[in-house]
Amino acid sequence: MKNPMTHILVDLKVFLETAPTSWHAVQEIGNRLAIHHFLPLEDIDTWKLKPGGKYFTIRGGSLCAFSLPKKSPKQALIFASHTDSCALKLKPLPGHLKQNMTSFGVEVYGSPLLSSWLNRDLILAGRVVVLNKDQQPEENLVILDDATFMIPQLAIHLDREVNEKGMILNKQEHLCPLVSVSSQEKNILEKLLRRQLSFQKLLSFDLFLVPQEPARFIGLHNEMLASYRIDNLLSAHASLAALVSCKNPSSDQLQMALFLDHEEVGSHSLEGAGSSFLQDILQRISYHLELDVEELIRMKNHSLCLSIDMAHALNPNYIEKHDPHHQPLLNKGIVIKYNANQKYASHAISVAPIVHACHNLNLNYQSFVSRSDLPCGSTIGPIMAANLGINTIDIGCPQLSMHSTRELIACQDYLDLLHLLSYLVQEG
Repeated sequence: MKNPMTHILVDLKVFLETAPTSWHAVQEIGNRLAIHHFLPLEDIDTWKLKPGGKYFTIRGGSLCAFSLPKKSPKQALIFASHTDSCALKLKPLPGHLKQNMTSFGVEVYGSPLLSSWLNRDLILAGRVVVLNKDQQPEENLVILDDATFMIPQLAIHLDREVNEKGMILNKQEHLCPLVSVSSQEKNILEKLLRRQLSFQKLLSFDLFLVPQEPARFIGLHNEMLASYRIDNLLSAHASLAALVSCKNPSSDQLQMALFLDHEEVGSHSLEGAGSSFLQDILQRISYHLELDVEELIRMKNHSLCLSIDMAHALNPNYIEKHDPHHQPLLNKGIVIKYNANQKYASHAISVAPIVHACHNLNLNYQSFVSRSDLPCGSTIGPIMAANLGINTIDIGCPQLSMHSTRELIACQDYLDLLHLLSYLVQEG
């Protein structure tokens, strides 16, 4: 990469550091959309949409931004990414005492690499609902960065075979962060929150442990980026940057960027890919643009959805874990993901326009399919395709250390993804 410290890469780094949870992510995305004159819409309000207008709406940890065409839409271009990451979530009654040591109890969210959470500086972040001075429930987003915790690993002297037999972690017993060595501490969480918030009573919370270490450019030439939540805030950042880069609305293409919560736990929630969120928005758009059912179905059949999520780069220490003919490499371009059992949504018809665009742009692209004896993960792609009836492709940037607290990408791959998405928006 010629210049790893370009403005957009620095902005990606800032975005990763600003958004430790899905709620912080959609808040930051909403702020950036507003700067580019996208108007906010509330689910509970009556919408007033105009051709050529730009809007966004938030549901929990999900956000949908869309740019309406000047004419009746004949097709849609949809970028879909997710805002959540694998993590450790605080239990409702978190504090517990063992001898003189207070720890927090946690649940495992998604499928993290558990060992990566040990021996690392951790803080709490998320959303809380408090009773304010007017005796009304009030939601607040918090990053409690003035108190650092750690999950201590068992010393090797007490676990002599750990390096030979591997680490085995019990999710109930071995993942509790040490909070205090004073047995006199009471109401620790509420005390932490009162350092930032003024409230009458704590009503409820959704709080996660998150790594305190900031994102960092690494490598001999600073050509790589290491951070928590690269999966999948990198894709969200590229989607957002591409959408707002379009200066003139398309004449007949509806352009949308979806940022969806709960992908790491299956997407079947109030605001996940399996919810009514996008269908509700499409119906409201259809109503305001006076599309009947027939026209909406025809539009969907002329549309393309890009499910944009991270891909497994070849790890030089574990080459045998990839199919020998499908080994995505860092710094070699975006990855198109395939699976015969529909874990990914890519198929010949949806792949063709993306390959054609890469050829037009002289962009490198790679293909990924898992070893035939090793099951792969999945994405929101198959869910989007099934729920919407829209041709969908799964693509993403290659990365190492997926689902750890410190993930790794090559900066050039991000720039290639952004180039592709911006081109698709401009060509609309």
